[in-house]
Amino acid sequence: MDVAGYVSEIKSDAIDHGFHVHDERHFVETYSLRQLWEVDLHPNEACHGPIDMHLSLEVDPRELLGFEDAVLAMDDPEGDPPEGFSFPLQFTWTLPPLKNPPDLLVLATEIAGIGGVDLPIEVSAIDSYASVTDAPERSLSLVAKLRVPLADMYRNDTDTFCSILDRCLEVSKSLLASAPDWLE
Repeated sequence: MDVAGYVSEIKSDAIDHGFHVHDERHFVETYSLRQLWEVDLHPNEACHGPIDMHLSLEVDPRELLGFEDAVLAMDDPEGDPPEGFSFPLQFTWTLPPLKNPPDLLVLATEIAGIGGVDLPIEVSAIDSYASVTDAPERSLSLVAKLRVPLADMYRNDTDTFCSILDRCLEVSKSLLASAPDWLE
């Protein structure tokens, strides 16, 4: 399994789909060998803010070893890899504190229409108080959680991922279009 190569393909596809990649990080937990790949990106139009997008892929070593055992147990090594194994993939959009925050229910409904059933997105807000007498500052966060089938990763198949990137770009552009009103 070439997880690093798959993450590189994801970054390349993201660039092809209108994103600008800023940073990539790879963490390995030495005790459990759990890994985390993180990529910071945003639409090309948002290079100077206000939207940040973060992609993270978590590699569970037990899931990976189970998949590799299933591949080794296959009768036909050239056949289709086994299904049922996956890694969690998460997209997170964040916006800075907003002076005129949107209605969360309305925003969640609009974003659900863009993401559809293939990209379910959670919308949340955090109100922060610098001191007791200050007005709250509301920050928005949107999170989409998916599962990446290891069979796709094994075949280095990013075709289904490309449609997800298109939806992520639509979500990002929608947020980018609304952000000036929220930030005033």
